[in-house]
Order: sequence, then C-alpha cells, then structure tokens
Amino acid sequence: MRRYFAFFGVSLALFLGSVNITAITVAFPFVIDELKISVVLGGWILNAFQLTQIALIPLAGRLSETMGRRSSFLLFTSVFTVGSALCAVAPDAYSLIFFRIVQAAGGAGFLPSAAGIVSDEFPQSRQKAIGLFSSVFPIGSIIGPNLGAVLINAFGWRATFSATAAIGVIVIIMARFLLRRDSAARNVRSWQSLDFVGAGWLAGFLFLFMLGLTQLSKVGNWQAWAVALPCLLAGGGFLYGLIRRERSSPNPILDLNVLRGRPFMAANIFNTVYGLCAFGIFTLIPLYAITTYNLTVIEAGLVLTPRFFGMMVASTVTSLLINRWGYRGPMLIGSTIIVLCLGALAVPLSGAEVFNPTTILVIIMLFTGAGAGMSAPAANNACIELLPEHIPTITALRSMFRQLGGAVGIAISTVIIQGMGGSALSFTVVFALWGTVMLAAIPTIFAMPASPDDSSGAIRPHETAI
Repeated sequence: MRRYFAFFGVSLALFLGSVNITAITVAFPFVIDELKISVVLGGWILNAFQLTQIALIPLAGRLSETMGRRSSFLLFTSVFTVGSALCAVAPDAYSLIFFRIVQAAGGAGFLPSAAGIVSDEFPQSRQKAIGLFSSVFPIGSIIGPNLGAVLINAFGWRATFSATAAIGVIVIIMARFLLRRDSAARNVRSWQSLDFVGAGWLAGFLFLFMLGLTQLSKVGNWQAWAVALPCLLAGGGFLYGLIRRERSSPNPILDLNVLRGRPFMAANIFNTVYGLCAFGIFTLIPLYAITTYNLTVIEAGLVLTPRFFGMMVASTVTSLLINRWGYRGPMLIGSTIIVLCLGALAVPLSGAEVFNPTTILVIIMLFTGAGAGMSAPAANNACIELLPEHIPTITALRSMFRQLGGAVGIAISTVIIQGMGGSALSFTVVFALWGTVMLAAIPTIFAMPASPDDSSGAIRPHETAI
C-alpha cells in the first residue's frame, strides 16, 4: 500500500508543475498590469522559467542518479516551493524573474527524480506505471487555468504562487514519510560527479540562441537584427564550448557517445519534433482563433480544453494496454493523427455558415490531444528501454529535447507570423511547415525499441559513461 501512496505523492509533484505552468499564463496580463511593465519584459517572467528548466533538466537527471531518488526529489521540491513562496511576495518584475528562475531550478527535477521513484516502486509493471504517471500532466493542464482564474478573481495573481507553495509543502511532507531512504554511498559522491561547467555552457547556448530567435521576430527592425546576429553567433560559440567540454569531461552532462548512437539519435530527433508539433505550436491556437476567425478570448481559450481531455483519456488507455500494444504502434498512430490535424489546421475553414469554425477547431483539438496522448507514454517507455538502468538521466534528456523543440517551434513560428503580418496565410504556412516536419520524423520511430521485449537498441554498459 505504501508504494501506491508514494506514487500519488510524486504524481502530485508532476501535477503541481503542470498547474504552475498553465496558471501563470492566466495570471500574466494581471502581473503586467500590477507591476506596470512592458509585454517584452513581462515575457521574461515566462521565458526565464522555460529556459532554466531546459538547461537544468539534464543536470537534475544526473543528480537523481548520484544523490539518490528520495534526496534529490526532496531537494528539488523544496527549492520549487521556496521559489513559489518568493514569487508570491516579489516586489517588482526583476525580483519576480529571479524568483521564477529559482522556482524553475526546483521544477527541473520533478520529472527525472519522480520517474526514477515510480520505476523503483513498480519494477514488474514499470511500463504501465510510467505511462500512468505521464498522464498526470494533462490533468494539471486542464485544472491549472481554471484554478488560476478562480484564485486571481478572489485574491489576485500572487495567490497562484501561494497555492503552488502550499501544495509543495504537502508533497514534501508526503515524500519524507513515504519514500524509501537512499543508500549513503550514493550521497558521498553526488556533488563531485556533476558537470556544472557543462550545464553553464548549455545554459549560455540556450539563452543566447532563444534571445536571438526572439529578436528575429521583429522583422524590418535593423536594431533587432543588430542584437539577433551577435546573440546567434555567441550562442554558436557556447555550443562549441559545450561540445568540447562534453568530449573531455569524465562525467558529461550530455554523453555525446550515447547521443550519437543510432537509436538515441532517432529518439532525440523524434522527441524534439514531437515537442515542437505536439506541444509548442499549439500555444498559438488561441491567437490563431482570435485573429483568423474573430473568436472571443474566452472562446479561444476554451478551444484548447478538448485537447487536454483527449490527451488524458488516450494517455491513460495507452498506458494500461502498453504491454499488449507495444511502443511502435501507438507512436505511429499518434504521430499520424498529429500530422493529419496540422494538415487540417493548414486548410482555411470555409463555409462558416454551414460549419462553425469553433466546432471544427474543438474537434481538431480533441484529436490532436488523442494523438499526443497515444504517442507520449509509448515514446517515454521506448526511450527508457535504451538505458533502463539510468531512468532519471534518460527521462531528463527526453524532457529537455521536447521542451527545446517546443521553444524553438514557438520562436520560429512567431518569426513567420510576424513577417507575414499575422495574416491567415501565415498560420497556414506555419501549420503546413510543422506538419511536414512531423511527417518526416515518423521514420525515426522504426529505429526505437518496438516493445518491452525489444532490446536491440539498448546501450551496453561499456558504451556509455553514464
């Protein structure tokens, strides 16, 4: 019985992270208004969190491997909770951005350490448990915006951070009593084996690369280009430094020998494209609905809700049947559904007097959620099969590539939309482009493990320094 309560506790942490991400998007306009800041500066309240998470997720996975599941989970949850409490009392925008970085540093460790705990608690049914654990995220995505709206209307935007801090305290208490203690041997060498220098190179590359892409969205502004090009060049320099560091480091944050392997390269390509097409660009759907079909803000927000329901149901069903279905089938079907939905979005919805655009968008969103829900548990477990002895590290890498894909997809999409004046045609180009990219990535599925019994792509112990 204890392990089921432990599963609930770590799932609550993932739920907490999901609620935090979606609730802040609802609070965003109120934050800008109260702090009297520009949208550009306010955007860093969101971007700083995302970039910090992407940069620190690999380090979090390593820390969970060396420090131990329980210790690292408690550490990350405590940092996230403290960061949330500080965000609730931030006096100005710059303090809020810094506290969001602290919050993200803790949130980066939720998924890797929790995935390791779930795997340890359910060794005989790992595939099913990991799949069900992953289905918690869309539940938080459904509840987050609604909970955020209620808290903001009643107490103001700071209440969203106070609520996440309170839930964080509950998670910490549950973890201390329910999770099994780590061995002392792990804790002795935990900090010495972490590649902080590599993490710094990675963080610098991501920050400069994303800043450069953001500036490129200001088409026609030569000053923006004057900032964008040096940022992109400097980002390339940090990437070069990262590669040199990882080749020489005894404990690299990104093991290049592993990443270059055919199955891992295929998995990373698929996860990057999946993050871009299944998550990243769908944040643009409300803007698409408002600018192209003149939907109200409330209608545009509601259009996304069926997507999360579809994702939750499909993810749960796939997780329960994953041992029977295997990995490849759900990934192929789910990815194909996403491609078809992106193609449908690329076609202008004509005949509005017969087909209501809102209804059609709701149906498309429902199917995109189902496609993502089928693909996610299968892809998660397929990646783990490549190196099942190091689940936190593999989970961290998978999450990093997905988030990076989503961030890059949003940046490039906004460049296209801004460059074409925000017209309906610009959204058609974006959806058609990423639908084509997703279609091109489908063959990578065949280089990944097909089922729990397929060990053809697994990395042998002598092939990696992890």
